[in-house]
Amino acid sequence: MALRLLLAVAVGALALDLAAALGVNYGQVADNLPSPQDAAVLLRALKATKVKLYDADARVLSAFAGSGVDFTVGVPDNLVPRLASNPSAAATWVRANILPHLPATSITTVTVGNEVLTGTDTTMLRSLLPAMESLHSALAACNISSHIAVTTAHSLAVLSSSFPPSSGAFRHDLLPYITPLLSFLAKTNSPFLINAYPYFAYKGDPGSVDLDYVLFQSNAGVLDAATGLRYGNMLHAQVNAVRTAICAADYGRAVEIQVSETGWPSQGDGDEAGASPQNAARYNGNLMRLVAQRKGTPGAPGEPLQVYVFALFNENQKPGPASERHYGLFKPDGTPAYDVGVKAPTIGGWKGSGNDNGNGANNGTGGGAGLVVAEGPGETGGGVGPGTGYYTISSATLKVPNCLRDYTS
Repeated sequence: MALRLLLAVAVGALALDLAAALGVNYGQVADNLPSPQDAAVLLRALKATKVKLYDADARVLSAFAGSGVDFTVGVPDNLVPRLASNPSAAATWVRANILPHLPATSITTVTVGNEVLTGTDTTMLRSLLPAMESLHSALAACNISSHIAVTTAHSLAVLSSSFPPSSGAFRHDLLPYITPLLSFLAKTNSPFLINAYPYFAYKGDPGSVDLDYVLFQSNAGVLDAATGLRYGNMLHAQVNAVRTAICAADYGRAVEIQVSETGWPSQGDGDEAGASPQNAARYNGNLMRLVAQRKGTPGAPGEPLQVYVFALFNENQKPGPASERHYGLFKPDGTPAYDVGVKAPTIGGWKGSGNDNGNGANNGTGGGAGLVVAEGPGETGGGVGPGTGYYTISSATLKVPNCLRDYTS
């Protein structure tokens, strides 16, 4: 009880209403995190109404029973071929992971794998859509397919070109997989999920990429000469590059685009430019305010963009550079990873070593406001860490797809 009270205090002063704004990636690649019950208290205090998992952790789903939070749950990568080859496996998975939690816990989406199409396993590539179809059929057999969407998340590396946004195009080698997948999403009214990280663009070329542009700060913006649209931030440009690619694929009806992961690390290695608590606070705080306005991108101004921030906690067991362990809004003890405008006492009683960064203490501070988050994968073979984010730039001749012309006049 004391732990829950302290968690509530930690975020009690957050003023912005996030109910219609951001979703949260709630990751568990760590040995020192609070219990799901305590995480639920924290997320309720944040007014988070959407949480994204990469598995279907029964402990988490049970902890949120009756909360009204909408969950995205995930099928890990290693189950994708099995679901594709054996329809009964999909039915078994639904009975074990979905039905026990309904209706007490709201499950609105299931993701099948994570960034599968940018992997190197050809069996996985061939299995992805059949697995999604099997899962949808299993949900339909339970009369819940109209309430639970089936989709999958992609890295921006599915694009062969992402800048300017009007040149967005899918990689030619992936079109045989993406075109029928888009048709499935349109037919089942499911969203296209993209993991987009402007941080990687800045980290890769800090001398050329305007930091204010990637942090949603005041800047001159970037003009797309082919459409006449000016982009005030990179995330919107990345999303519109995906929109152009979807239109150019010419597969059928429109599909909603959601940002399934985005975020900024509060700490990194010496060669990871821009990873700081100040920049993390600016990125996430400005993003939260932008999304709360329910405005669309320049390419689709009338379509509010659903965004899931990565991540709720710093996760001390994630491999790779130091930044991978510092995407959290909070430390494992429930205190802010950087200054989010509140002060909170350190909580005790959580499991593990208590070293939340695996690379020394994180004592930075910075400006900003509180936000919401999404759960990183906790299973072997399901992938770890954020997606690859920023991809390549093409100087190809630009042609505006017909489906974008309404937004460029």
